[in-house]
Amino acid sequence: MLLVAVFFGSWMLTYPSPGDAKNLRYVLWKAGLCKISLEQATSTMVGDGKRNELVLGKTKSQLRSKFGSLLPVADASPYLRGCYQNSPWKDGDVLFLGQSPWMVIFHGDRATGLVLVKGC
Repeated sequence: MLLVAVFFGSWMLTYPSPGDAKNLRYVLWKAGLCKISLEQATSTMVGDGKRNELVLGKTKSQLRSKFGSLLPVADASPYLRGCYQNSPWKDGDVLFLGQSPWMVIFHGDRATGLVLVKGC
């Protein structure tokens, strides 16, 4: 028991920042064992090299369960709507992960792409 406590304590001290993809809470959230805010999850995804695994191949229902809010383009911020209108995906089926700049591209019922919308 002490070894487990030392292991997790060391992990938390090594990666204390909530924005670090190796932060214990984020890792547990990815595994479905912990809840974090949508804002924290989507901002941490920027530095997560395995972020696509969270989205690709998932249905809209599965993504709602994981992320909570999925917004259609009409409900996204004016900036994100503008970027969408000037993107190669402008006529596609897309949803945003909450008010974040993460756009999920769908073909049929499955997510086939994840795009960080910025600098458009």
